[in-house]
Amino acid sequence: MKKSRHELLRSIPKVDTFLGLPVFEGCASKVLLPLIRELFGRLRIAIEEGKTTDVNAGKLAEEIRQAYDTVMTPSLQSVVNATGVIVHTNLGRSLIDPESFEKARALACSYNNLEYDLKKGKRGERYSHITGLMKMLLGCEDVLVVNNNAAAVFLILNTFAKRKEVIVSRGELVEIGGSFRIPEVMKQSGAKLVEVGATNKTHLRDYEEALGERTRLVMKVHKSNYSIEGFTSEVPFAQIRTLAKARGLIDYYDLGSGHVAELPYGLGQKEPGLHEIMKHDPSLLSFSGDKLFGSVQAGIIVGKKALISKLKKNQLLRMLRVDKVTLAILAEDVQKMLRDEYEKIPTLRMLFETEKTLEQRAEKLKKRLEKSVSCEIVRTQTVVGGGSTPNRKIPSVAVSVTSGRLGANRIEALFRAQRIIGRIEAGRFLLDLRTVSEDEFYTIEKGAECLISS
Repeated sequence: MKKSRHELLRSIPKVDTFLGLPVFEGCASKVLLPLIRELFGRLRIAIEEGKTTDVNAGKLAEEIRQAYDTVMTPSLQSVVNATGVIVHTNLGRSLIDPESFEKARALACSYNNLEYDLKKGKRGERYSHITGLMKMLLGCEDVLVVNNNAAAVFLILNTFAKRKEVIVSRGELVEIGGSFRIPEVMKQSGAKLVEVGATNKTHLRDYEEALGERTRLVMKVHKSNYSIEGFTSEVPFAQIRTLAKARGLIDYYDLGSGHVAELPYGLGQKEPGLHEIMKHDPSLLSFSGDKLFGSVQAGIIVGKKALISKLKKNQLLRMLRVDKVTLAILAEDVQKMLRDEYEKIPTLRMLFETEKTLEQRAEKLKKRLEKSVSCEIVRTQTVVGGGSTPNRKIPSVAVSVTSGRLGANRIEALFRAQRIIGRIEAGRFLLDLRTVSEDEFYTIEKGAECLISS
């Protein structure tokens, strides 16, 4: 018999009784209560409007439990990066070395001397824990670490060029991810941008002619995520440094993605290394702590001690400073670089791996996947990623996966559902071994099994 509207409303379970159902054992009531009230509210409206003819407590409990699990499942999850892109912006960029992280974890889980001088017994400076190491690594006078290179750019411009002029080549007015544009950053920092040269060509005389009474900073921005080919020219940083020094101005190189190790596959031809730039004794230089440097996300500023001291006095620094975990990981990785232990830095280890090593790993993965899908080892190319080495590809090896009549897009989606991110190239789904470790083979093998029933 069809229930009346009144009977349906009365059959909605009482919240207290509903909470006591076995399906909700161990669940947080602070999460459950809003979900229950929201669902019951919608149910009452549906009954009033005649859109519901039955109230099933079991189905309601199941729906609530599913909603609860969705809320309480972290959206930030580990994935297998089988795209071959080493510094993948969407997948967390550079990996952190487990050994470095473990040491940082121990510090983070205990009190520490972050801002305490153990020798003097009084307040210390948090940046002192990285200063000595960076001086040894790069030969700089001083260093400051902020939360990313965008913050470094903003802090430098705001500190030294607020209501003053900054000269930049028109061909270097970059935009990076998230619509971060040099002109907009300058505007927000209070500095006035003075563009010189043309998009494709800028000469030293362009900088010289733009100098004026209000000029404070001559800035060079590395084109880390694009390149200009053909009839082009740009002014080397060494010449900008010489010009700025002669006129009593500050030279600043926004490198973006800096590296210490000599890059393989000829990548270093267009990517100036940190040691190369430091030979010119820059006033200020900033770069990302991850990307090609290979450590944790941060903005690293090195240069003249007097200038770094002024940056430390800017009130904005308190909003941009890094925490103990970032400093601890960075310090551990810099020590590895000083010991030439680049193989312990995941980004650099992946970048330096040979095709032979990748091929051997691909053979092992292929054997494990052949139980579920058809596989083929293919030679391919990939990119470093993360706004570095633009338009430069490096060799790699991948496993091409096919399964029955499933197309590449469907295979990609099924693997992605298992948190395995590959790529489609020339109509084929590939698992690129440049960014896959043997520790992840089991996960990929289980992911491939899901294709059988699809």
